[in-house]
Amino acid sequence: MKKAFITGITGQDGAYLAKLLLDKGYEVHGGVRRISQPELPRLEQLGVAGDVHLHEFDLTEMNNVFRVIRDVEMDEFYNLAAQSFVGASWDLPIYTADVDGMAVVRILDTLRSVRPETRFYQASTSEMFGLVQEVPQKETTRLYPRSPYGVAKVYGHYITMNYRESFGMHASSGILFNHESPLRGKEFVTRKITLGLAKLAHGGSDPIELGNMDAQRDWGFAGDYVEGMWRMLQQPQADDYVLATNVTTSIRDFFTYAAEAVGMDLAWEGEGEAETATDRKTGRQVMKVNPKFYRPAEVELLIGDASKAREKLGWEPRVQIRELAAMMAKSDYDALR
Repeated sequence: MKKAFITGITGQDGAYLAKLLLDKGYEVHGGVRRISQPELPRLEQLGVAGDVHLHEFDLTEMNNVFRVIRDVEMDEFYNLAAQSFVGASWDLPIYTADVDGMAVVRILDTLRSVRPETRFYQASTSEMFGLVQEVPQKETTRLYPRSPYGVAKVYGHYITMNYRESFGMHASSGILFNHESPLRGKEFVTRKITLGLAKLAHGGSDPIELGNMDAQRDWGFAGDYVEGMWRMLQQPQADDYVLATNVTTSIRDFFTYAAEAVGMDLAWEGEGEAETATDRKTGRQVMKVNPKFYRPAEVELLIGDASKAREKLGWEPRVQIRELAAMMAKSDYDALR
């Protein structure tokens, strides 16, 4: 039986990955922050909360990282934990740098010392591309991050590459483009949209306030993407891979698809800060722009080229954007019913 360790196991990706590995017969361990009671709703929703072994794990504490890695003796290590909300990274730039950047080298150096045979996965991100230098973006595209989150992730990405090349470690980075699900955190724009629409469909009256409606993202389903993570660590040689759908969708279009799933027919009016969306069926305003949600430095367009993952890993995204938006909106609608 293989043994895997997942940081961020209580998050969206960690929960889906835990279920995938358990289904494959792994013994699954996960790191959680030191709090009085671990928050396990995502693991519970997937029915695996009682099947994983949890350990107190603090990415900022080297001694704790060392002890857990020494004691668990894992075959595979998936580093998914992070301060992952881009907006918050502007308010917490130093914390983000530590947790998303320096923590990676803490883990890698400990693995090099006590578990060099362990295969390591680093969760990189399309936010590293930022002000994109090439469309679509692939593994060789020059990085140009536009947030403290993106900058910290660049460090984690390159230190993983350095430990692979310098010490022969099986250390891979997955450059994942946006991936969502009903388990997505409520602070992320997709879930903010679907939860807000569900409330409106159940009689709520407050329109959803959003920022730049023209921003475009490459959105996929988190359940598909964790399979790509696993496939990376099954390869004879470690490498870096983009996981993406190669389809770009604006915030406005995602909002429209989600609204359709809960029975709304939207009319869009205005531009920029004056843009609004109204449900034709009820005449209620369901969206308005609030400039406070604009980023200090916007990332306008992200679209990934996952041809390397298709060719070498045999990986394909299965869930398309309309299906994904509908899945999330219906899940929130049913949960509030």
